[in-house]
Amino acid sequence: MNERNKGIIATVMAALIWSTGGLLVKVLPQDAFTILFYRSGYALLIFGLVFRKEVMRFNRQMWINSIIYALLLLSFVWATKLTTAANAIFLQYTGTAYVLLLEPIIFKIPLRRINLWTTIICFLGMGLFFLGDLEMSGLNGMLIATFSGLLMAGLYLGQRANAPEYHIAAIFWGNLWVSLIGLPAFLQSAPPTMPEHLMLAFLGFVQIGLGFMLFTYGLKRIPAVESALITMLEPVLNPIWVLIGYGERPATMALVGGTIIVLALATRIVLLERHKLGQHIRSLRMKS
Repeated sequence: MNERNKGIIATVMAALIWSTGGLLVKVLPQDAFTILFYRSGYALLIFGLVFRKEVMRFNRQMWINSIIYALLLLSFVWATKLTTAANAIFLQYTGTAYVLLLEPIIFKIPLRRINLWTTIICFLGMGLFFLGDLEMSGLNGMLIATFSGLLMAGLYLGQRANAPEYHIAAIFWGNLWVSLIGLPAFLQSAPPTMPEHLMLAFLGFVQIGLGFMLFTYGLKRIPAVESALITMLEPVLNPIWVLIGYGERPATMALVGGTIIVLALATRIVLLERHKLGQHIRSLRMKS
């Protein structure tokens, strides 16, 4: 098997693992903050054991990114408990649209027309989630999920603004902050049963830890555009696992809105890649 195929398989596995988060959060009877304590605690162990010295690299931006990452984890699990898993994951993925809008402003690069149109379409898709009758808890969940989209964009932009050698440390310390925030809930909660404990361990060791490592492994072997397309499996599969394992059926308008968001992001990636390929071919022709 060549390196590219290894990268594709690793990235597919990462997306599959990430997509299980919604189901386990729904199935577990613990509150969001207790789940977060266990998940981040286990993630701390695996990141500390695997990356060791890399988690002890500090600068100012790393601390900022660690806080954003912690808030991202908190908001996603909290939103998944309050609203449907589909709402939580699709609204989180609007973070890419915020990146397309904010990146040119922050890094002083031109705003491309395709990025502007993608952002508009994603926001239109997001608007469909808020149509129809909603209970207050469901509405709060969607607002928190929308905020998680902003945090996802903040993490991406913050990591980009920092040197790569500090990226692992931001994830490690972010999980530590989450564990500390979840500690009071953990102290007040009943001990999990063995099946529950295994699910919590899976969330930390596998869903966050192994998923992140597989994605990093794949990203070194395949182009970023291919990696981005493959990880679109996460928002697609997340609601399917929840439907099969928990019986939660997303609202029709939420499915339509989520489909619009995923298709808009995937179409942008494909069009940009085709444009880049066309430019490369024209450049070769000019040289010949």
